[in-house]
Amino acid sequence: MVKMLQGGRPAAPARTRAEKRARGRQRRRRVLTKLNQSKSLYLFLIPAIVYFIIFCYLPMYGVQIAFKYYSPRLGIWGSAWTGMENLNRFFDSYYFWRLLRNTVGLSLYNLIVAFPFPILLALVFNEVKSPKLKKAVQTISYAPHFISVVVLVGILNLFFNQGNGLINVFLDKMGFEKFGFLTSSAAFPSMYVWSGVWQNAGWNSIIYIAALAAIDPQLHEAAQIDGASRLQRILHINLPGILPTAIIMFILDVGQVMNMGFEKVFLMQNAQNTETSQVISTFVYEAGLINSDYGFSTAIGLFNNIINIVLLLTVNKIAKKISDTSLF
Repeated sequence: MVKMLQGGRPAAPARTRAEKRARGRQRRRRVLTKLNQSKSLYLFLIPAIVYFIIFCYLPMYGVQIAFKYYSPRLGIWGSAWTGMENLNRFFDSYYFWRLLRNTVGLSLYNLIVAFPFPILLALVFNEVKSPKLKKAVQTISYAPHFISVVVLVGILNLFFNQGNGLINVFLDKMGFEKFGFLTSSAAFPSMYVWSGVWQNAGWNSIIYIAALAAIDPQLHEAAQIDGASRLQRILHINLPGILPTAIIMFILDVGQVMNMGFEKVFLMQNAQNTETSQVISTFVYEAGLINSDYGFSTAIGLFNNIINIVLLLTVNKIAKKISDTSLF
C-alpha cells in the first residue's frame, strides 16, 4: 500500500524520487559532456559575455536616474525621486516633436536608401565572372568602411565646403552659384544618408555575398537548361535564397531606428542646419554633458530605447507571421 501523509495526501514513492534524481544527474552529465566537447568554443564566448555584463547589464543600475533629480554629490540612492517628471518635461517641451520628426525622418530615409544597396551590390558582385575584376571592385567598395567618421566628415568638408570646396569651386567655374551643402537644413539629410551609403554599402554586402555562395549551384544549372535568363535566375533563385538573411538584417536595422549615429551627426551639425540635424542623440549629449541635467538626459535615453524595443518586437512578430523567419 502507498503510505499516506498527514492530511490524507499520498506520499510520493521512493522509487519515483530516485528516478527523478537519476534523470537530473543524467541531464547534468550530458550538459557537462557537451561543454567539455566544445570547451574551446565556449572559451571564446567569455570575453563577449564579460563585455555585455560590464557595458550593458551593470549600467542598467543607473536607469533609475531617469526617475530622480540626480545630484552627483548625493549619488543615485541619495537623490530625490521625481517619478515621471523628467519624461513629462520632455514630452511637454516645444522641441519634442521636432526632435522626434528629425530622428525618425532621418532614420527612415537612411533605412529606405541604405538597406537595399548592399543587396544590389552583392547581386552585381555575384554576376561578375572575372575573378580579378571582382576582387578589385570588392576591395574598392570595402575600403571606405575603414575610414573613421572624423575623416569622412573631413572629406565632405573638402568637397562640399561652400567657400573653397571642390564641388563649389567647380560650380563657380561653370557659372553657377555656390551652394551650402553642409549648412543647408534641406541638404543635411541627403548629405548624411548618401555619405553613409558610400562608406558602408560595400562592407554590408559581405553577408549577402556569403548567403549567395550558400545557394546550390545545381539550381542555376537546372534553370539554365530550362532556358532561364540571367535576370530570371536572379529574381527566382538568388533573391529567394538571400531573403531570410535580408529579413534578419532588416529587423536589426528597424531596431536601431531611434539610434542615429551620434558622432557623424554631431560632427556634421552646425548653427545653420540644426533645424534638421538636431536629433535625440545630440540633444541627450547637450542635456547630459553640457547642461549636467543627468536625470533629464537619462529619461530621454530610456524613452529612446523603449521605442527601439517596441519596434524590434513588432517587426520581428510581423516577419515571423509573414515569412517564418525571425530573430526569435
